[in-house]
Amino acid sequence: MVHLYNLHPFGSQQVVPCKQEPEQFCGGGRDALFVAAGCKVEAFAVSGQELCQPRCAFSTLGRVLRLAYSEAGDYLVAIEEKNKATFLRAYVNWRSKRTENSRVCIRMIGHNVEAPFSETFRDQMSIIEMPLSEAPLCISCCPVKGDLLVGCTNKLVLFSLTYQIINEEFSILDFERSLIIHIDNITPTEISFCTGYVAVMSDLEVLVLKLESDPKNRGSVNHHPHKTNSPMKPAEEGISNETSHLESDDFVMCQKPMELLGEKSKQSGVSVTLESTGLTDEKIKYFHVQHLLYRRFAPDISSYVLPDDIKLHSLQLLPIYHTGSLSSNGKNSSQEKELLSLFCFYSLPHVGYLYMVVKSVELMSIYQYPEKCQQAVLTPQFLHVITSNNLQCFTVRCSAAAAREEDPYVDTTLKACPPVSMDVCALRIQLFIGLKAICHFKNHIILLSKADPEAIPERRESPKRLLSRRDTSVKLQTPPVAEAGWNLYIVNTVPPVQLYKEMVDYSNSYKTVKTQSCIHLLSEAHLLVRAALMDAHQLEPGEKAELLEAFKESCGHLGDCYSRLDTQHAHLALPYYKMSGLSMAEVLAQVDWAAEDGSQKYERGLIFYINHSLHENLDEDLSEELAAKVVQMFHVAEPKQLPYILCSPSMKNINPLTAMNYLRKLDTSGFSSILVTLAKAAMALKIGDLETHRKEMKSHSEMKLVCGFILEPRLLIQQQKGQIFPTELAVHLKETQPGLLVASILGLQKNNKMGIEEADSFFKVLCGKDEDMIPQLLVDFWEAQLVACLPDVVLQELFFKLTSHYIWRLSKGQPPDSTPLRTSEDLINACSHYGLIYPWVNILISYDSSADKNYTEDLSKLQLPLFRSWSCFQKTLLLASVSMFCVARA
Repeated sequence: MVHLYNLHPFGSQQVVPCKQEPEQFCGGGRDALFVAAGCKVEAFAVSGQELCQPRCAFSTLGRVLRLAYSEAGDYLVAIEEKNKATFLRAYVNWRSKRTENSRVCIRMIGHNVEAPFSETFRDQMSIIEMPLSEAPLCISCCPVKGDLLVGCTNKLVLFSLTYQIINEEFSILDFERSLIIHIDNITPTEISFCTGYVAVMSDLEVLVLKLESDPKNRGSVNHHPHKTNSPMKPAEEGISNETSHLESDDFVMCQKPMELLGEKSKQSGVSVTLESTGLTDEKIKYFHVQHLLYRRFAPDISSYVLPDDIKLHSLQLLPIYHTGSLSSNGKNSSQEKELLSLFCFYSLPHVGYLYMVVKSVELMSIYQYPEKCQQAVLTPQFLHVITSNNLQCFTVRCSAAAAREEDPYVDTTLKACPPVSMDVCALRIQLFIGLKAICHFKNHIILLSKADPEAIPERRESPKRLLSRRDTSVKLQTPPVAEAGWNLYIVNTVPPVQLYKEMVDYSNSYKTVKTQSCIHLLSEAHLLVRAALMDAHQLEPGEKAELLEAFKESCGHLGDCYSRLDTQHAHLALPYYKMSGLSMAEVLAQVDWAAEDGSQKYERGLIFYINHSLHENLDEDLSEELAAKVVQMFHVAEPKQLPYILCSPSMKNINPLTAMNYLRKLDTSGFSSILVTLAKAAMALKIGDLETHRKEMKSHSEMKLVCGFILEPRLLIQQQKGQIFPTELAVHLKETQPGLLVASILGLQKNNKMGIEEADSFFKVLCGKDEDMIPQLLVDFWEAQLVACLPDVVLQELFFKLTSHYIWRLSKGQPPDSTPLRTSEDLINACSHYGLIYPWVNILISYDSSADKNYTEDLSKLQLPLFRSWSCFQKTLLLASVSMFCVARA
């Protein structure tokens, strides 16, 4: 389905001051327009909103049949006709053409230019003659490398762009015929070429190939034609012969329609042959061919139709480049462009097809035209279509597909983009009488209009004559004599930001009724800005910052839609709000908290965004008022999430009394009551109600309390700006229930909710110790880790930490800063890693009658966590050394 809006993508327009009726025209880079008429080509300067002015003109050999410009190399190429013979010529250094009578150098392709003539080539235009054995039918220039592809009957000829180095300061542009692609059964009417991708179109067939440069398949291309696949099996050849006998004046044989994508396109029956024409194998660019797409259409012969009603047209390959491939001056040089994604478009008179053809071949969009299409041109932002009386502008999904190719985080909770499958829409149908041709460059649309003469009755031919495939040659029809009533227009498209703002204003009319049309139009606006940012080489200085601001704003608008409209994609509110750069407070400030009927309903998208945002460690504190509204929201919409929400660092300004009131209203029958208990205990502690706190903590066993802390670690630990902070509840447990605190942190570690270094840092911050000081509570945690079943790698590290700390305390005579939770006997009874205490250690302890309990405990524990991999001799040697030190100290 195509949505129709009445927007204004077209701005001002002006008439090109041509002297004769244009026969061919094309854009020339960023600032030029070429118009061919008769035996002359005129170049016009086109710059922004200024009037189009003549720049230069030069004569051609004959009437121009096809015209194309290459930004890479800055050259113009034309197929010219003279005396019923066609010629292929390239015009280089055309900017040096000052006047129509200026001298011009004509040379053959590959002609070596001697150094004395370098100054002559520097200051004048050159025409390069490119002879072909067959008449050229169509041409296409690679927008990245500048290579030229020429279509002839049953073959394509590739000319590689090269440079002849005259001296260190000067080189001239040249071409080298490097490859011939033989394609049986298809006579090209249009071709398109881009970085090794080739699209070929006949009247009813489209074939897309990729020329591979993998040298592993070097043997598949040589100086003799080599077929890449067999088009017909012997049985099929027999059928084909029979078919030719059956064709007569009484029968019309039509092939059935077919669409083959990817590897299946090899079954099309079209034979493709690569023939290298380079002088040496080292210059071979492409070694084999990969089939990507084949599409064949069958005409409707149920009624007599005109020839143009069944022919394909407007074949185009559209590249989109990586946005990071910019030069130092902020412009994207053609030599530096890196292909990101490629799209193929072609059209029938009443329907157009858009494919993605890089990593995978996929039909993205189908365009149904309300009127018969004369011609269409595809841009990264739009598809422009002309009918006999209208200029139509459709949206495209190229930027949506390219965004997913460029950024792997799209379609996650971090980033989002409107789907490729979203319905396209027509932004504008502009009245234009007598449109005949269209082209596009930069932000200009070039239109040729001509008033039709009086309708002349045309004799309609029978379809069997029309569809006969015996005559496969393309006949170039002679145009009628030039008549008055024609104009060549330059229509300027409006800047993307201006059109974006109009689309946003247009979408406001849908907000009150809460329909999907609001999301659709805002998605179109988002893709418009995204496409403009991807087309970075077209941006003017300072325009990128304005587009980035519009991009963030569009993400905010989409976040608002998905958070407030009842849609199945409500979860997209989260990534769009993240991309918008809006804070959680700014999002909440836009929420309409007042309900008309007194009962408030919160949509899933807003709940999803707030819930996920509060679960992340955002460095943002909500005000007391907003925090209270959030608690109210979740009490109504998601009461089960209320205990988790209250543990968020962003909710630290919540009034504890308000939070306690909502917690007491919860019905704990449907979910874990332990979290509600711990949340109440934490809030009671903030209020200062120690009696309620003790009551809540005693209502469950210690094991259940540990499970509650594992379910929500933020009851004990919170992070802000990358730093770990113990909660008020953790500080209180350190004084009242240190065993519960240690067991809870151990449970978090075993459930992979806290790392080893993170746990060590937590206890040091909790006890107010420096990085080098080790509090006793951390030692208790290490000993608890030994009791638990941990991997051997972790045990070895723990053995080393404990042994080092015991030796340090014994050598310094430093008592622990708190009472140890476990004695040596507790460790022996609870842990298999500990053995019995050596008898002579007891003797050593009894010898030092003045030793306190901490000293004896440390000495007893010292022998326990020794490395299990140590031998008995190593353990005895270490203990003896420590014992001798202790005796000397005594």
